[in-house]
Amino acid sequence: MKRIAFTLAVAATAVAAHAEPAIVYDAGGKFDKSFNEAAYNGIERFKKETGTGYLDFEISNDTQREQALRRMAQKGADPVIAVGFGHASALEKVAKEFPKAHFAIIDSEVKQPNVQSVLFKDQEGSFLAGWLAATTSKSGKVGFVGGMDVPLIRRFQCGYEQGAKVANPKVEVVSNMTGTTPSAWSDPTRGGELAKAQFSRGVDVVFAAAGGTGIGVYQAAKDQGKLAIGVDSNQNHLQPGTMLSSMLKRVDNAVYGLVMSAKNGSWKPGLVVLGLKEQGVGLAMDQHNAKLVSDDTKKKLAAVEADIVSGKQPVANYTPEGGCKY
Repeated sequence: MKRIAFTLAVAATAVAAHAEPAIVYDAGGKFDKSFNEAAYNGIERFKKETGTGYLDFEISNDTQREQALRRMAQKGADPVIAVGFGHASALEKVAKEFPKAHFAIIDSEVKQPNVQSVLFKDQEGSFLAGWLAATTSKSGKVGFVGGMDVPLIRRFQCGYEQGAKVANPKVEVVSNMTGTTPSAWSDPTRGGELAKAQFSRGVDVVFAAAGGTGIGVYQAAKDQGKLAIGVDSNQNHLQPGTMLSSMLKRVDNAVYGLVMSAKNGSWKPGLVVLGLKEQGVGLAMDQHNAKLVSDDTKKKLAAVEADIVSGKQPVANYTPEGGCKY
């Protein structure tokens, strides 16, 4: 019996020494071409650079969140990354059950001594998207299609509206949310319908902060010869010629940094907030939208970005208590 116990102990130590990270995606799946896929790209980069594999899981309903996080912790994954604010309550519980394990969450804060929380200043990147939309618009009307109606997406909306009005004080911003449940992240049909309704009201540029739902928005813009702005990942290539830009949220860099820090022993709990200054958000410029954004506009955009980083241009941040004030 002692020999068996010793063998198991050695095996457990070996597994711990070569622990793989794990990632649990949010609703919409890892190939949503947006938020989840950015996280996937980050951990894939880690795999290619280090040769270390990883565990992952795509939830299909909310009840799986806690189960998936617990299973990854039981397998000894290091760290276990929860992608999306929807995992917060489940992670709060599971992190307490495994106090020696390392966890991380993207887009929410879980105050536990073994959790690193990563937030983004979505409002700063969205401000740039709004500024670009209003600067480019010929009708003076720009649109916003959000995914699930939650404070996070209201933050996107707030920054977008403020940026648009800084560029053109007379601009009209038409906004819609897709829904109030997680299915709002993966409903491209509804996204297309909302975009078409906005176009019928004179909108000629629309920003979709809606995960996979945005695919329908981009298609509608393409079909009607309007312009769209993507979100989270660089989506310019999805409908080249009508994608004005994409508001980048560098979830890929956040995930890559998390797993690399665990691998090299520098992982720390606590809160990390990434904005323009930290290159956590921004706008995508590449060959797919090169003809849509002039060099002069790029220079002016760079000046706006510099003003935000320096604090010269304050950016409003939506709160459930105070709303959006700018």
